Amino acid sequence: MAGSHRSKNAPTRRKRGTDAKSGGRGRGKRVLLWSAAVLAFVILAGAGGVYWIYQKLNGNITSATIDDKLGEDRPEDLSPGAKTILVAGSDTREGMDDYGAVEGMRSDTLMILHIAENREWATVVSIPRDSWVEIPACDMGDGVMSDPHHAKINESYALGGINGDAGGAAACTIRTLEQNTGLRIENFVSLDFLGFKDMVDALGGVDMCLDEPIDDVKAHVTLDAGCQTLNGEDALGFVRVRYSVGDGSDIGRIERQQEFMNALAEKAQSKLTSPTSLYGFMDAVTKSLTTDPELASLDALYNLATELQGVPKDKLNFITVPNYPRELDVPTDKANVVWDYPATELLFTSLAKDEPITKEQLEEAAEAAPSPSEVRVRVLNGTGTTGQAAEVADRLRNLGFQVVSTGNADPGTEVSTISYPEGLEGHAEVLGSRVPGAQTQQTTDDLPGVLTLTIGADFQGVRG
Repeated sequence: MAGSHRSKNAPTRRKRGTDAKSGGRGRGKRVLLWSAAVLAFVILAGAGGVYWIYQKLNGNITSATIDDKLGEDRPEDLSPGAKTILVAGSDTREGMDDYGAVEGMRSDTLMILHIAENREWATVVSIPRDSWVEIPACDMGDGVMSDPHHAKINESYALGGINGDAGGAAACTIRTLEQNTGLRIENFVSLDFLGFKDMVDALGGVDMCLDEPIDDVKAHVTLDAGCQTLNGEDALGFVRVRYSVGDGSDIGRIERQQEFMNALAEKAQSKLTSPTSLYGFMDAVTKSLTTDPELASLDALYNLATELQGVPKDKLNFITVPNYPRELDVPTDKANVVWDYPATELLFTSLAKDEPITKEQLEEAAEAAPSPSEVRVRVLNGTGTTGQAAEVADRLRNLGFQVVSTGNADPGTEVSTISYPEGLEGHAEVLGSRVPGAQTQQTTDDLPGVLTLTIGADFQGVRG
């Protein structure tokens, strides 16, 4: 079948590593969920759309305000000329009774798109929805704030969107990402479930070749092995399927979504000469889009598409947040992943500074670093606040660190420090990536094989 894309099982995930994808042969061509929307606006400009059609499609786009829900405690914008955008696949299931009722809003896919200030490179970071992170207090509407807690990252979208507010859902997710990455995010684009299905049907289906059959009750999909054309219903099931294919991980599903969206983009390009198919595709895209006010127009999205089109293919990188199974740190948790530090810190610090990062750099950082379960820590409280050391110790244990003891330091300590014996520089780097702002120093005074975290007045908390 000409133009068909072959979907393979996701490779077995390493014990620890980056799970990074960069723009090489095949992979650099992959277009993620946002690409369908971006492509539509490129096509519109190229086709010279009739004014009334333009007005109709422009009016389809929903605008949602987020600024009033982001709070004041945000990361500094270190590269204001760059663009950093949250892209979410919204699992609202509105109008999809066959999939079962779902209250509020859910996010099936989360990504961060960073376009460099010089527009010469861009990076798309996929966020596994099973990422176990700290979710900060979020505005749930009517002045009600949620409590900070740890959970899967996609819960942030549900919390903010508990009343069906797409802006609230995006705002809580941005707050969560900003707190856990240190990266400032100014815009968002959300594409809903129903729109994805209609996009595929408007194009007459998308061709895929499957290496194995799929029968998944949760995703509502049954497909034979081999090459075939997927209609909207089957395509929706294919990009949602998880447990019955490959290793059953969210990482594997991200791979399949990338492959399918590349096929969808190519099919849309092939329909440039078909006004009916093209209009149906664009109508479905724009009806499914919700953005912040800055991006809520065809002109704004066309400008975004033009900038992306100008990025050389070998400079458009696709990366999944470095991660490993949380089970390695918390044996009872067999369902979630945690971000791999300091590789994750290297990734997001580089993007915050608008500096490109390579797959090789992330892999080297992941391979060289010990896991938290290998790091032994003593926590000393220098703030004078009773119970601070015990609280921080609990946070570190939840992240997998071995906390050997707690105690008190000089209550007038101003600067938080991590001191380490000779030979444990790598251990100190792993701990430091979780304690932003703490200074590291080698010392001969510590216990053999143990780091000492001293909490001072400038302590900013434990990340993650």
